[in-house]
Amino acid sequence: MKPRVCILRTDGTNCDAETFYAFEKAGGECALVHVNQLRDGAEKLSRYQILAIPGGFSYGDDVHSGKILSVELTSFLKEQLLEFVDQGKPVIGICNGFQVLVRTGLLPWGEPGSIRVTLMQNDSGRFECRWVNLRVEKTNCIFTRGMEGAIVQYQVAHGEGKFYTDEKTLQDMEQAGLVVFRYADPATGERTQTYPHNPNGSLHAIAGICDRSGRVLGLMPHPERFVETHHHPNWRRSYIAEPHGVPLFRNAVAYVIKNL
Repeated sequence: MKPRVCILRTDGTNCDAETFYAFEKAGGECALVHVNQLRDGAEKLSRYQILAIPGGFSYGDDVHSGKILSVELTSFLKEQLLEFVDQGKPVIGICNGFQVLVRTGLLPWGEPGSIRVTLMQNDSGRFECRWVNLRVEKTNCIFTRGMEGAIVQYQVAHGEGKFYTDEKTLQDMEQAGLVVFRYADPATGERTQTYPHNPNGSLHAIAGICDRSGRVLGLMPHPERFVETHHHPNWRRSYIAEPHGVPLFRNAVAYVIKNL
C-alpha cells in the first residue's frame, strides 16, 4: 500500500500543490487537508502516515511567521500531533512549515509549547529568492539517508529564514547531531556565513534541522521545487543524474513502507 501523506494547508499556504506532486512522484498517496478539517473532526491525522507542512505565508505571517498556525496546532490539535509523532510517523516542515515546527516546539527538542530556537528576519532586511548550495550533514535523519556529505541545490524564498538561538542551545544541537543542512560555499563545499551563499545570516550556516529521533525535519530551502530536471535553471547546461529534491521524499515513503 502507498503511504498516505497529509499535506496540511490553511489561509496563505502556497506550496501545497508542489509538495503534493513531490510526494506522489515518490510513491505516496497524498491528500490536501485544511487545518479546519482537523479542527472540526472531518479529518484525523491518525489516517495518515506522513505529515507535511508546506511553504507559503500562513495567515499572512501576521504576528510572526508561522505563529498562528503553530498556536492552532498546539492549542486545538496537540493530542493528535503528539500521537502522530509518538507513533514514529515522519513529519516535514518546509520554509513556512519549518517556522511552524520551531514555534510549536517540536523542533529541535520535541517539547510542545517550548520555543528554544527561532527563524528571524534575514540579515539583508529583504525577501531572498535564489538557488543555494547546501551540504548534507551526517545525522540520523530518515529523510536524508544515503545523502550524507552531498552538496545539493535547492531554492530559497523567504524573508524570515535566519536560524537563531542562544549559544548553549546551539552547542547542544551540534553535539546531538541535529543539524541536517548547512548553507555551503559553491567553490569549497564548506559551510559559509558569506552572503549571498548564506542568504539570511543563519548561525552556523544552519538551513535545516531534525529532532533526536530523525523523523521530524524542518528546512528553509524548498526541495519540492526540484523534483524534475527542468526545475533547475541550468538544466540544459549541466548533467543532472537525479533532481536533488527527490531523495528526501523517496526516503520518507520508503521509511514508512519498511517500518510502519
